[in-house]
Amino acid sequence: MKYYIIAGEASGDLHGANLIKELKVKDSDAIFRCWGGDMMQAEGVEIVKHYRDLAFMGFVEVINNLPTIAKNIKLCKNDILQFSPDVVIFIDYPGFNLRIASFAKKHNFKTVYYISPQIWAWKKSRVHQIKRDIDKMLVILPFEKDFYNRFDFKVDFVGHPLLDAIQDIGIPDSSWRIRNSLLEKPIIALLPGSRKQEINTMLPIMLSVANDFKEYQFVVAAAPGQELDFYKPFTEKYPVKLVKGETYALLQNAHAALVTSGTATLETALFNVPEVVCYRGSKISYEIAKRIIKVKYISLVNLIMDKMVVKELIQDELNTKNITLHLNEILEPNIRTQLLADYQLLKEKLGGSGASQRAADKIVSFTAEGK
Repeated sequence: MKYYIIAGEASGDLHGANLIKELKVKDSDAIFRCWGGDMMQAEGVEIVKHYRDLAFMGFVEVINNLPTIAKNIKLCKNDILQFSPDVVIFIDYPGFNLRIASFAKKHNFKTVYYISPQIWAWKKSRVHQIKRDIDKMLVILPFEKDFYNRFDFKVDFVGHPLLDAIQDIGIPDSSWRIRNSLLEKPIIALLPGSRKQEINTMLPIMLSVANDFKEYQFVVAAAPGQELDFYKPFTEKYPVKLVKGETYALLQNAHAALVTSGTATLETALFNVPEVVCYRGSKISYEIAKRIIKVKYISLVNLIMDKMVVKELIQDELNTKNITLHLNEILEPNIRTQLLADYQLLKEKLGGSGASQRAADKIVSFTAEGK
């Protein structure tokens, strides 16, 4: 069967790659065409557009890039028609994917959404569009099934694919520090995000505390889609190291972390690394978001646990003084012990390993119906 998969961000690239791997096991004749990144491409699929050319963060930023977005939407629609897939699979990235889902449904393509948009946080009205345009929804957060049930839309909870991705990593590589010219000091990992826009905003403020923790070494996770030269203007003033495309290895070796809000906050917790969650957007984007996003927390860790497990520093709260204060807190043994206990409960709530396999099973069965 022919599968058209659209992922528009780094996390979607990871989950898309693992899904492709499992789809190949279930369907030996599978043919793929995708929007994604390096990880999906490494699975041998053809990438129409790389996610680094797609990801725009914030309301104002989206408006400024509307011509590019419109051009990409047109390209995607034409490409789907030409490829004529048996199913179109959407991975998160709702602003783009829901537009394509409406088009795909009108042209009688089967539609599957893997990893629901976070409509429970904002734009709940999108649930009606999803009911209209999506044939099968596969969710990865335990509370999402209850959310959709309230709108009489049956969805399948398959568990979180990050558990699979992390389980596949195996034990830490003892030579990793040597290969990356790192010291024996404990590591504080900096995860400033994958988009240039968020790195420009987050990395300078994260680095502002690097000289205040002499007993530790700071290591920046450089995104696979960015060149190392892009980071140099930020890092050259500080005693820090860069590692590219090795975020999981970095987290395996990290003692603590500063993490930009997003999937990385959950990844960090699943590696048992105490963290401080950081977020700052443009002033206008933040003021808009504050008025329309209806959730108690911004990090997936806290949302899933329904309590403040990891500290969130948002907008003006994200400053050198507060980062120093809360980074010192998570370096304290008693705080770390409580965090690790909460992380264990988090893993249990996420449903265990096998999410990618369960998702592939459901997609292949659904796509094959009526063939």
